[in-house]
Amino acid sequence: MSLKYAVLAALLEGEASGYELSKVFDVSFANFWPATPQQLYRELERLAQDGLVEARFVQQERRPNKRMFTLTEAGREDLRTFAAAPPRRPTAVRDELLIKLQAMEDPETTQALIEERMTWARGKLDRYERVRDRLLDGRAEDEFLRESDRVGPYLTLLRGISFEEENLRWCERVLAVLKQRVAAG
Repeated sequence: MSLKYAVLAALLEGEASGYELSKVFDVSFANFWPATPQQLYRELERLAQDGLVEARFVQQERRPNKRMFTLTEAGREDLRTFAAAPPRRPTAVRDELLIKLQAMEDPETTQALIEERMTWARGKLDRYERVRDRLLDGRAEDEFLRESDRVGPYLTLLRGISFEEENLRWCERVLAVLKQRVAAG
Protein backbone atom coordinates (compact mmCIF):
# COMPACT_ATOMS: atom_id res chain seq x y z
CA MET A 1 0.00 0.00 0.00
CA SER A 2 1.13 3.51 -0.60
CA LEU A 3 0.68 6.67 1.40
CA LYS A 4 -1.90 7.63 -1.21
CA TYR A 5 -4.69 5.59 0.37
CA ALA A 6 -3.90 6.71 3.90
CA VAL A 7 -4.22 10.34 2.76
CA LEU A 8 -7.45 9.65 0.88
CA ALA A 9 -8.87 7.87 3.95
CA ALA A 10 -7.88 10.78 6.20
CA LEU A 11 -9.72 13.18 3.89
CA LEU A 12 -12.93 11.20 4.40
CA GLU A 13 -13.20 13.20 7.63
CA GLY A 14 -13.55 16.39 5.57
CA GLU A 15 -11.57 19.21 4.05
CA ALA A 16 -8.12 19.74 5.54
CA SER A 17 -4.97 21.71 4.96
CA GLY A 18 -1.63 19.90 4.76
CA TYR A 19 -0.88 21.07 8.30
CA GLU A 20 -4.22 19.81 9.62
CA LEU A 21 -3.70 16.52 7.83
CA SER A 22 -0.30 16.08 9.48
CA LYS A 23 -1.98 16.56 12.88
CA VAL A 24 -4.60 13.92 11.96
CA PHE A 25 -1.78 11.55 11.02
CA ASP A 26 -0.01 12.19 14.32
CA VAL A 27 -3.10 11.26 16.29
CA SER A 28 -4.84 8.56 14.31
CA PHE A 29 -2.69 7.14 11.51
CA ALA A 30 0.78 7.18 13.10
CA ASN A 31 0.19 3.92 14.93
CA PHE A 32 -0.17 2.03 11.65
CA TRP A 33 1.01 4.28 8.81
CA PRO A 34 3.42 7.04 9.88
CA ALA A 35 4.28 9.90 7.53
CA THR A 36 6.26 13.10 7.84
CA PRO A 37 4.63 16.42 6.96
CA GLN A 38 6.92 16.63 3.90
CA GLN A 39 5.70 13.23 2.67
CA LEU A 40 2.10 14.33 3.15
CA TYR A 41 2.59 17.56 1.19
CA ARG A 42 4.24 15.69 -1.69
CA GLU A 43 1.44 13.12 -1.70
CA LEU A 44 -1.24 15.82 -1.68
CA GLU A 45 0.40 17.39 -4.74
CA ARG A 46 0.42 14.03 -6.57
CA LEU A 47 -3.20 13.36 -5.63
CA ALA A 48 -4.23 16.80 -6.89
CA GLN A 49 -2.37 16.21 -10.18
CA ASP A 50 -4.13 12.84 -10.53
CA GLY A 51 -7.54 14.45 -9.92
CA LEU A 52 -8.17 12.46 -6.72
CA VAL A 53 -8.30 15.56 -4.52
CA GLU A 54 -9.13 19.20 -5.17
CA ALA A 55 -7.25 22.07 -3.64
CA ARG A 56 -8.52 25.55 -2.95
CA PHE A 57 -6.61 28.52 -1.61
CA VAL A 58 -7.75 30.26 1.55
CA GLN A 59 -6.43 33.77 2.10
CA GLN A 60 -5.60 34.63 5.67
CA GLU A 61 -4.78 38.02 7.12
CA ARG A 62 -2.33 37.28 9.90
CA ARG A 63 -1.04 33.95 8.66
CA PRO A 64 0.28 32.68 5.35
CA ASN A 65 -2.38 31.63 2.85
CA LYS A 66 -3.18 27.94 2.94
CA ARG A 67 -4.46 25.26 0.63
CA MET A 68 -7.43 23.18 1.69
CA PHE A 69 -7.84 19.72 0.18
CA THR A 70 -11.00 17.66 -0.36
CA LEU A 71 -11.66 14.31 -1.96
CA THR A 72 -13.05 14.30 -5.49
CA GLU A 73 -15.55 11.68 -6.60
CA ALA A 74 -12.67 9.98 -8.46
CA GLY A 75 -10.72 9.91 -5.17
CA ARG A 76 -13.66 8.40 -3.32
CA GLU A 77 -14.09 5.75 -6.00
CA ASP A 78 -10.38 4.89 -5.99
CA LEU A 79 -10.51 4.58 -2.19
CA ARG A 80 -13.64 2.38 -2.36
CA THR A 81 -11.88 0.05 -4.82
CA PHE A 82 -8.80 -0.09 -2.60
CA ALA A 83 -10.85 -0.71 0.57
CA ALA A 84 -12.76 -3.61 -1.04
CA ALA A 85 -9.62 -5.47 -2.18
CA PRO A 86 -7.88 -7.90 0.19
CA PRO A 87 -4.53 -6.74 1.62
CA ARG A 88 -1.56 -7.78 -0.50
CA ARG A 89 0.44 -9.29 2.32
CA PRO A 90 0.21 -9.80 6.06
CA THR A 91 1.69 -7.30 8.48
CA ALA A 92 5.45 -7.50 8.92
CA VAL A 93 7.20 -6.23 12.03
CA ARG A 94 10.18 -3.98 11.36
CA ASP A 95 11.52 -2.83 14.68
CA GLU A 96 15.09 -1.71 15.31
CA LEU A 97 14.75 -2.61 18.99
CA LEU A 98 14.23 -6.27 18.09
CA ILE A 99 17.53 -6.31 16.18
CA LYS A 100 19.24 -4.79 19.22
CA LEU A 101 17.70 -7.49 21.44
CA GLN A 102 18.85 -10.18 19.01
CA ALA A 103 22.40 -8.82 19.27
CA MET A 104 22.23 -8.14 23.03
CA GLU A 105 25.38 -8.64 25.04
CA ASP A 106 24.71 -6.43 28.07
CA PRO A 107 21.33 -7.03 29.74
CA GLU A 108 21.58 -3.82 31.79
CA THR A 109 22.03 -1.63 28.70
CA THR A 110 19.21 -3.49 26.99
CA GLN A 111 17.03 -2.96 30.05
CA ALA A 112 17.39 0.81 29.58
CA LEU A 113 16.25 0.46 25.96
CA ILE A 114 13.19 -1.52 27.04
CA GLU A 115 12.33 1.03 29.72
CA GLU A 116 12.56 3.77 27.10
CA ARG A 117 10.19 1.80 24.84
CA MET A 118 7.76 1.46 27.75
CA THR A 119 7.79 5.21 28.32
CA TRP A 120 7.08 5.78 24.64
CA ALA A 121 4.28 3.18 24.60
CA ARG A 122 2.65 4.71 27.70
CA GLY A 123 2.77 8.14 26.08
CA LYS A 124 1.12 6.87 22.91
CA LEU A 125 -1.46 4.94 24.91
CA ASP A 126 -2.33 8.06 26.91
CA ARG A 127 -2.71 10.06 23.69
CA TYR A 128 -4.92 7.35 22.11
CA GLU A 129 -7.09 7.23 25.23
CA ARG A 130 -7.58 11.02 25.04
CA VAL A 131 -8.60 10.70 21.38
CA ARG A 132 -10.98 7.87 22.32
CA ASP A 133 -12.55 10.03 25.05
CA ARG A 134 -12.93 12.89 22.58
CA LEU A 135 -14.54 10.60 19.98
CA LEU A 136 -16.96 9.08 22.48
CA ASP A 137 -17.76 12.55 23.85
CA GLY A 138 -19.28 11.17 27.07
CA ARG A 139 -21.25 8.42 25.31
CA ALA A 140 -20.94 4.72 25.99
CA GLU A 141 -19.18 2.79 23.24
CA ASP A 142 -22.37 1.04 22.03
CA GLU A 143 -24.17 4.37 21.82
CA PHE A 144 -21.32 5.88 19.81
CA LEU A 145 -21.23 2.87 17.48
CA ARG A 146 -25.00 3.04 16.93
CA GLU A 147 -25.03 6.79 16.23
CA SER A 148 -21.80 7.35 14.34
CA ASP A 149 -21.78 7.61 10.56
CA ARG A 150 -18.22 6.29 10.35
CA VAL A 151 -16.76 3.78 12.78
CA GLY A 152 -13.52 3.11 10.87
CA PRO A 153 -11.52 5.78 12.71
CA TYR A 154 -12.69 4.35 16.03
CA LEU A 155 -11.82 0.79 15.03
CA THR A 156 -8.31 1.77 13.93
CA LEU A 157 -7.91 3.70 17.18
CA LEU A 158 -8.84 0.54 19.10
CA ARG A 159 -6.09 -1.28 17.19
CA GLY A 160 -3.58 1.38 18.21
CA ILE A 161 -4.65 1.07 21.84
CA SER A 162 -4.34 -2.72 21.83
CA PHE A 163 -0.97 -2.49 20.03
CA GLU A 164 0.47 -0.22 22.72
CA GLU A 165 -1.05 -2.32 25.51
CA GLU A 166 0.67 -5.37 24.01
CA ASN A 167 3.93 -3.43 23.72
CA LEU A 168 3.73 -2.73 27.45
CA ARG A 169 3.00 -6.40 28.29
CA TRP A 170 5.91 -7.53 26.12
CA CYS A 171 8.27 -4.96 27.67
CA GLU A 172 7.29 -6.09 31.17
CA ARG A 173 8.06 -9.71 30.21
CA VAL A 174 11.41 -8.75 28.66
CA LEU A 175 12.37 -6.78 31.78
CA ALA A 176 11.51 -9.78 33.98
CA VAL A 177 13.72 -12.04 31.84
CA LEU A 178 16.59 -9.52 31.84
CA LYS A 179 16.39 -9.11 35.63
CA GLN A 180 16.56 -12.89 36.04
CA ARG A 181 19.67 -12.97 33.84
CA VAL A 182 21.35 -10.18 35.80
CA ALA A 183 20.47 -11.87 39.14
CA ALA A 184 21.76 -15.23 37.89
CA GLY A 185 24.75 -13.52 36.43
